[in-house]
Amino acid sequence: MANELSTNVNEIVQYIVIRIGDEQYGIDIKYIDNIVRMQQITRVPQVPDYFKGVINLRGEVLPVLSLRLKMGLQKDEITKDTRIIIIKMEAHEAIGVLVDSVKEVVNLSTAEIERVGFDRGEDRGAYAMGIGKHEDGLITLLDMDLVLQGL
Repeated sequence: MANELSTNVNEIVQYIVIRIGDEQYGIDIKYIDNIVRMQQITRVPQVPDYFKGVINLRGEVLPVLSLRLKMGLQKDEITKDTRIIIIKMEAHEAIGVLVDSVKEVVNLSTAEIERVGFDRGEDRGAYAMGIGKHEDGLITLLDMDLVLQGL
């Protein structure tokens, strides 16, 4: 019984580490359906700036949003490392999220995650659920429910 409790308390969660500008962010791997290379995005008129448009992925038309613009950062710089992460959540249809690059998958235990209170007025802080400590760096862990809220 004590082992069950300690296992739950120190649960391991896998995060995919992405880079946006100079910062590292983590997305819970359970939300990730696919990671695809940058492709032609068809613009859609009369949508917010952070919506880049739509892509056709294996016959399915998916909206794509810029995580940079959604968080109030500078415009996207498309490079050979730019990726579209396909996110699937129960409350939302599948959606593509444009990121500068995908680095790695990391395992973080709950002991390595600090819950941090951010000023909700700050765009980037508004989407963070905590900070993960991995090796020598810190990873801002994104709350995808908040990122996709209102879409």
